[in-house]
Amino acid sequence: MKGKQAISATLFMSFLVMVTRGKDVQYKRQEEDNTQILSYHRVNKTIVMQPNSFPVWMDIQTLPSDEPSTIECPTGTIPILHTNGSDTIAAHSYDGQLESAGLIYQGDVYGVRGVLNVWEPKVNKYSKDSSAMCVEMKSGGEQHTDMIGAGVRVFPTLSGDTFVRFHISWYDVLYKKSCIDFSCPGFVQVSHRVGLGARIRSPSVYRGKQTVIHIQIFKDPVSKNWWLTYEHVAIGYWPSALFEFHRNKGDAAFWGGIVEGPTASSNSPQMGSGHFASEGYGGAAFVKNIQLANNEKGYFDTPNNSQVRPESSDKSKYTVERFEYSKYVGMRIFYGGLGSDKAY
Repeated sequence: MKGKQAISATLFMSFLVMVTRGKDVQYKRQEEDNTQILSYHRVNKTIVMQPNSFPVWMDIQTLPSDEPSTIECPTGTIPILHTNGSDTIAAHSYDGQLESAGLIYQGDVYGVRGVLNVWEPKVNKYSKDSSAMCVEMKSGGEQHTDMIGAGVRVFPTLSGDTFVRFHISWYDVLYKKSCIDFSCPGFVQVSHRVGLGARIRSPSVYRGKQTVIHIQIFKDPVSKNWWLTYEHVAIGYWPSALFEFHRNKGDAAFWGGIVEGPTASSNSPQMGSGHFASEGYGGAAFVKNIQLANNEKGYFDTPNNSQVRPESSDKSKYTVERFEYSKYVGMRIFYGGLGSDKAY
């Protein structure tokens, strides 16, 4: 998409669209126990937004053939996930215990991107825990008060099933809590085809076909907003005013796996493929083409080795190994693990 384009997003409740078991979205379709709803939510104003610096390769109208489950919403509307037939927007935070395994960068961050290997880790549907494969930006020093992230996640409490789905997350300074998708006001969605919470149709198969998605978060140097793209398609943005430290830049980045929730440490779910990093390609989850923008011009490049480190919060449950670089995959890591023996 070249030049400037004004995008209006008028959200209104018109009819319900049911999304179940990864099938193409159909109107008024429901299955007995696993019901997700994408609807059009009414608000009392129209959001008019004019991006100032879309890269010329970015497109907000087309998607590749391996896109997640989508719906072609009417012009000016966006899909919003509901759960289990509820009439309210799915509102879940996921504060609690946390474990992670991945690559950590420390330094100035104006954008992050990577190619995520998509798996469907096992998560106990009664635990209220989740398991994510994601990229994140943080700021605020050791406390990392501000955070924004995107990727895929298995979150039964949110979705009502154990499928892997596309989600975003951030830390809301005003409410002092972690937010996912539309659980807190703030993220402005502009894509009318990809809904937050959309199921990834074909996750990777152990020693079989590997599924990947491209995720990028970058700062618009004019508006100062933080934009999110999926497969080079603009999904939406976080206004910089949402954040205390992110208004200018981040000071840390992360690529890898995160499990969190009330029992994420005491009864940990799987991460990634559910296999340790040592199993490599086809066995363990990976992130490749790891890059970041470390100046306001927004140019992405591979991080300096001296500023990144692979790290696991609990090596008995999750590992990260084979941190490497090549001209074919860029910077890459493998990560993941079984978690606790009886978590699921």
